[in-house]
Amino acid sequence: QVQLVESGGGLVQYGGSLRLSCTVSGRSASAYTLSWFSQAPGKERVFVAGIVGKGEETSYRDDVKGRFTISRDSAKNTVHLYMTNLESEDTATYFCAAVFSDYIYPFERQYDYWGQGTPVTVSA
Repeated sequence: QVQLVESGGGLVQYGGSLRLSCTVSGRSASAYTLSWFSQAPGKERVFVAGIVGKGEETSYRDDVKGRFTISRDSAKNTVHLYMTNLESEDTATYFCAAVFSDYIYPFERQYDYWGQGTPVTVSA
């Protein structure tokens, strides 16, 4: 069993930066694909970024490329999402997800484990 706990969300100004963290317990995180999804109010949950292995492969949603960076801290069994140049459209609850795989799946239904989410609000 894998447990995921997100942290780092909050209120940030337009153009600001924020780092989200997802701590994995129960299993070694390196055996899992770890991804971040976002869910804006009234909308479906969508893929943001994913990472496999020790960080050899990453994937990003097109609108966050160049602004967001996903990384893995194997020693702390944690994955981070560093978000820069934040826009109003980035306002959402961000969820960490895991699946036992070496492939970065883009859809919510393909992940087996989820955290409870951390909210991010970007103010104008």
